Amino acid sequence: MTEDQLEQEALSWLVELGYTHRFGPDIAHDGTDPQRANYRQVLLPFQLREAIARLNPEIPVAAREDALQRVMDLGIPAQLTANRAFHKLLVNGVPVQYQKDGETVGDFVRLVDWSDPARNVFWAVNQFTIKGPHHTRRPDIVLFVNGLPLVLIEIKNPADLHADLWKAYDQIQTYKEQVPDVFQYNEVLVISDGSDARLGSLSANAERFLQWRTIDGVALDPLGGFQELQTLLRGLMDPKVLLDYLRYFVLFEDDGQLVKKIAGYHQFHAVRAAIEQVVAASRTDSDAGLRGKGGVVWHTQGSGKSITMTCFAARVMQEPAMANPTIVVITDRNDLDGQLFGVFSLAQDLLREQPVQASTRQELRRLLGNRPSGGIVFATIQKFMPGEDEDMFPVLSDRHNIVVIADEAHRTQYGFEAKLKTRKTGAARPSAALTTSDGEHTSQALTAEFAPPEYTTSYQVGYAQHLRDALPKATFVAFTGTPVSSTDRDTRAVFGDYIHVYDMQQAKEDGATVAIYYESRLAKLRLKDEALPVIDDEVDELAEDEEEGAQARLKSRWAALEKVVGAEPRVASVAADLVAHFEERNKAQEGKAMVVTMSRDICVHLYDAIVQLRPEWHDPDPEKGVIKIVMTGSASDKALLRPHIYSGQTKKRLEKRFKDPADPLRLVIVRDMWLTGFDAPCVHTMYVDKPMKGHNLMQAIARVNRVFKDKQGGLVVDYIGIGNELKAAMKEYTASQGRGKPTVDAHEALAVMLEKLDLLQAMLHGFDYTGFKTGGHKVLAGAADHVLGIVPQGNDAKRDGKKRFADTALAMSKAFSLCCTLDEAKAVREEVAFLQAVKVLLTKRDTTQQKRTDAQRDAAIRQIIGQAVVSDAVVDIFDAVGLEKPNIGLLDEAFLAQVKSLPERNLAVELLERLLEGEIKSKFASNVVQQRKFSDLLAGVITRYQNRSIETAQVMEELVDMARKFREAINRGEQLGLSEDEVRFYYALIDNESAVRELADETLKKIAHELTENLRQNVSVDWAKRESVRATLRLMVKRILRKYKYPPDMQDAAVDLVLQQAEALAESWQ
Repeated sequence: MTEDQLEQEALSWLVELGYTHRFGPDIAHDGTDPQRANYRQVLLPFQLREAIARLNPEIPVAAREDALQRVMDLGIPAQLTANRAFHKLLVNGVPVQYQKDGETVGDFVRLVDWSDPARNVFWAVNQFTIKGPHHTRRPDIVLFVNGLPLVLIEIKNPADLHADLWKAYDQIQTYKEQVPDVFQYNEVLVISDGSDARLGSLSANAERFLQWRTIDGVALDPLGGFQELQTLLRGLMDPKVLLDYLRYFVLFEDDGQLVKKIAGYHQFHAVRAAIEQVVAASRTDSDAGLRGKGGVVWHTQGSGKSITMTCFAARVMQEPAMANPTIVVITDRNDLDGQLFGVFSLAQDLLREQPVQASTRQELRRLLGNRPSGGIVFATIQKFMPGEDEDMFPVLSDRHNIVVIADEAHRTQYGFEAKLKTRKTGAARPSAALTTSDGEHTSQALTAEFAPPEYTTSYQVGYAQHLRDALPKATFVAFTGTPVSSTDRDTRAVFGDYIHVYDMQQAKEDGATVAIYYESRLAKLRLKDEALPVIDDEVDELAEDEEEGAQARLKSRWAALEKVVGAEPRVASVAADLVAHFEERNKAQEGKAMVVTMSRDICVHLYDAIVQLRPEWHDPDPEKGVIKIVMTGSASDKALLRPHIYSGQTKKRLEKRFKDPADPLRLVIVRDMWLTGFDAPCVHTMYVDKPMKGHNLMQAIARVNRVFKDKQGGLVVDYIGIGNELKAAMKEYTASQGRGKPTVDAHEALAVMLEKLDLLQAMLHGFDYTGFKTGGHKVLAGAADHVLGIVPQGNDAKRDGKKRFADTALAMSKAFSLCCTLDEAKAVREEVAFLQAVKVLLTKRDTTQQKRTDAQRDAAIRQIIGQAVVSDAVVDIFDAVGLEKPNIGLLDEAFLAQVKSLPERNLAVELLERLLEGEIKSKFASNVVQQRKFSDLLAGVITRYQNRSIETAQVMEELVDMARKFREAINRGEQLGLSEDEVRFYYALIDNESAVRELADETLKKIAHELTENLRQNVSVDWAKRESVRATLRLMVKRILRKYKYPPDMQDAAVDLVLQQAEALAESWQ
């Protein structure tokens, strides 16, 4: 199948969905059905004017024309800023003013009918030519809605090994630079090579182009694994679905840098399912078991849960059945409330309303009390606590159209269970101390005992009851990154059952998250298990129902354990191991790390121990330094803590620094902050020195699972002994409708690495590379030459030895980057680096031409090589074989002689092939005849060599001879006195042997000159796609050939060749 065939098939699918197929040249200004004034116009003004009139008949013609002109000329040079401005106009309409009954009236001109897709015009246009400031480009397919180019699809040949979807991605990046205007109106970008397909936004990098794996929102890959393009088109481009998506699932965030985000398939279908459930649950006549239960959406951490919640809020607020509802967003911690509020606030364009945050209980009651409709209110769950003089929380509103969105709604405090609360008064008397020991050190933790003269008791219910009391007829919907416990009946009683699940396995398959690896460092610290007191549920959920200020009331068991964990020798030991581990980790994979400790005191002690080892990491200025502590605190804190207590604004600045991959802040120590709802993709390691379990543990470790550049996986390093808790959490995780475990032991990666290492050693059997540490490029070149000499296996295994070696080395290095801190991996690090260097030497030419993702995958591996004994830089093939890098453009005799005398014969062949292939592409890029001639010659020689039809010595002779002919061909134009364009047509003319025999060189030169002049003056944009223009040019070429009596036997072939040559030169003539 060719690229054109795939394009036609994609168009047929779109036609089945309801699009009208139009051929780009036909609707151009000079086509059979012109729809625009020139090639610079990227929208179709005739279609748009007609749609505006059809959708806005009540608005005067002059106002409609003003709206059209405003859309056609956005007047904003910045591409993404213009795109944001257009999106507002698309969704909300174009604001206009006009006179009516003597008064100025404000109104909006609709560009699209969102409620009735049939009232819009959907066109799928292929080969749509766009003329930019300096270049002319032709995207494969553009989808127009009412003349607006909203979707751009770039397709690559599915049969071409080197033309994959990432070439399509690179092509779009080129379009963005060369024909920028069309992207001002773009909503969705699609790239595909048929079997693979991805979609992304205008600002998305390659990692954020993701699959669309469903058509109906239920079945994954319904057409099979190799039909991603058809699945994407049928799943998203259906007119009704596309309009819903564009209206509610496209958002812009501007937090100092403007970013455009579009929803993934899991987010889109989760919101749709949640809307359906909420509408049903909010109805007064709904079943009692359903009423008020909007359901639970479980989307694994790192998969964009906050964006899903934002899109849901926007969608539900504009749902007609909800009649302008009020949204109440609930979290259980102040910092989480602030984080989620920040996400919503950045999405005001989508929400059409500014969210408000209740800072006190009184403000919450004021914001919700008797509110008639609308509004988005944020509050922490603790603000639903009755006052001291109240037995129950008062009713704030009994409206049915209130939707409560709960973030991470399966904490223990959401329960209904009542507990007897005793309020004690009186003076405290200290009791006996609790002594603990870690085997070497003992410490005391004081508890207090009170002797109250009197006390009062009352029953305290969970916050779920208070919420129900406050909003008795509201509908509750929950969004969670970890599954609801199978024993958590209270959460189900509030929210109902799952309505959508997107688990970690699916997220990993989609590339939405990366795997999390686990490494235990307990043995290295010699921390004995028996030294750890048992942490029961009450302690593990320490003060979880209190806000930050109240968490200072530590339980006695926690305080006792803190003394053990925070003992000075242990902290020093952890610091030394952590520094060494982090530095080792960053050799294999650049990134940042978080450290989680038990208390604020331990945070500071660990910080001091680390900077004692690395003084240069410290800086008192929050804007500088490699390491910081982020924790809560106040001015009344003790002197030990005060240097690390920052204001809210400074914390926000530290958060920005930490999220910026280029910022030197690489290590942050925390106790509770940033462990949930915090998204920093460049974080690849979390060091855990705090007892955690259940969803708290799962939330924390997910900080390292975000996709980022070449990041192979996140690593959790355990200093305290959370292994059993992690296994228990994983068991619960996989029992809750999820597929697959979220973490992988680093030793599993080690096993893979050692297996691949063994395979590479076997491939080098017969070649002695034991001296690789000191042998330099000689051993490296010898190893590469040995690999090239491996006989191919099977009919299609071109360069089988080279490919197998490269693939195996890549797999080994990826595994190594995930286990490089283990002693067994360190033991073979130099050999891994050497074998990877051999792979780089073998494939250097390919990697300069290959897809973008190859470069990303190899980035971590190049860092391994950079630290290895063998090489301090990327290996260069000329250095490897001991040659000075030549002036390749000359290919002089001295250099060719050097190549012929190289002892590594296979590598010499590879080197010559590389040089010639590069020169053919470079020198004959637009010379159709010469490029074909030399490419065929080169391919023929190499094929015979690979099939062992000729020996190495003979192929060397043939390649050297070819290099000489190549050099002569380059100089031929100068010798003939022809321009570069003229010599290209000259070669097209002499491709016919009878013409060379019958016509003198001077005559052929005259023909070449006349063809060049006439064709340059007569070709136009898109001429090659128009049969009428091609026919005119064909006739002109024939007349010139007849004029000079060009032999008639090959005249038609010559005409075809001349037109091919003209097409190759056309863009440079524009």
